[in-house]
Amino acid sequence: MLGVNSFPHAIIQLQNCWKAYGRVQALRSIHLQIPAEKTTALIGPSGCGKSTLLRLIIGLVRPDRGEIRFEGREMDLQDMPGLRHQMGYVIQNGGLFPHLTARRNVTLMARYLKWKRSKIEARLLELAELTQFPPDGLDRYPVQLSGGQKQRLALMRALMLEPKVLLLDEPLGALDPIIRFDLQTDLKRIFQRLRKTVVLVTHNLDEAEYFGDSIVLMREGRIVQQGSIHEMINAPIDPFVTHFIHAQRRREKVLA
Repeated sequence: MLGVNSFPHAIIQLQNCWKAYGRVQALRSIHLQIPAEKTTALIGPSGCGKSTLLRLIIGLVRPDRGEIRFEGREMDLQDMPGLRHQMGYVIQNGGLFPHLTARRNVTLMARYLKWKRSKIEARLLELAELTQFPPDGLDRYPVQLSGGQKQRLALMRALMLEPKVLLLDEPLGALDPIIRFDLQTDLKRIFQRLRKTVVLVTHNLDEAEYFGDSIVLMREGRIVQQGSIHEMINAPIDPFVTHFIHAQRRREKVLA
């Protein structure tokens, strides 16, 4: 399909997926392959379908039409509980449970799955070191943590079960520029160290370029183009690609 690359080692494949909410068509004929151990950045205007696409992948919503495959196998409702354990998910603003301490937020699913206490504690400390979350913050509640600490905590929770895939929906969108810059640097280090498959939703083109091995530009529920920022600048397949890039660059200059 035009604008969609073929990846021989795709871990997730969406084939002709459609999704509507009432009369609103959120996704239209989505064909997408997510390469294993790479970062794919989804970008586009508000309401273009980025977050809905992420929810399709993790099975929070089902496509009205089309097929989703994980490691070559079609995903169905019976498989979803087990498949979700292989996918870490960070929603906008972290989605932490306010009545649980940081420790209990992170270990919730491991405790539900009856992991041994020693394994849980070892994994918790490993993740705190990886994300540079302060160990003395593990017994605090989310309201007692800074914005950056909350996002690190949400990432720890998503990684707790050692998933194959990490899905992040605007994980840095609500942070101030300095904290956002620090977390971008740390996230890239974590992605490179873990070599996991990452799908990242963002509104920010520079962020998509910084993280993404592949960028997927969406508009009105469709994929317009997939590739590198270099390909989009030098070989746009639609006038919207150039317009979107110029608008983003101009916005960054104004904000600077």
